[in-house]
Amino acid sequence: MNALEQELATLIVSELNLEDTQPETLSPDTALYGEGLGLDSIDILEIALLISKKYGFQLRSDHPDNQKIFATLGALATYVAAHRTK
Repeated sequence: MNALEQELATLIVSELNLEDTQPETLSPDTALYGEGLGLDSIDILEIALLISKKYGFQLRSDHPDNQKIFATLGALATYVAAHRTK
């Protein structure tokens, strides 16, 4: 994993209190929904808020590409890297 993927993995695990998951066990291909981390829509909203505070841009709930953006840890990291202002 690259540095941003590792940073996001750590942020997600710690902020969502995923006690059974260690950030270093995740990979860029780790699915955020369903199998993988098994996050739900409320968890994704929490991640979007965290990202807006930490990286300086908003992830909107009505964005047409949300399914792709939040598909995997790697997809999320790619999107953050392209849009971050901090």
